[in-house]
Amino acid sequence: MSQFSTAEELKEYLLTSDAHFRDLVNEHRKYEERLSQLSSLSYPNDDELIEEKSIKKRKLFVKDQMEMILQQYRSRPGA
Repeated sequence: MSQFSTAEELKEYLLTSDAHFRDLVNEHRKYEERLSQLSSLSYPNDDELIEEKSIKKRKLFVKDQMEMILQQYRSRPGA
């Protein structure tokens, strides 16, 4: 049986105990905020459209890294 009954409990634990995971979460939030700003533009220019695509890729990469950490933790014996 897992020490954490939900994915949210595991994420909360990692936020307090794993600096790398915490940094990734903060980076992901930063990208989310910028994407929100860009999506609110009525007529984004070419640079803003390129920035949006780039941020989406980086955000997905960070999310994949976070998921790998979660998966590694779940696969630990006794976790």
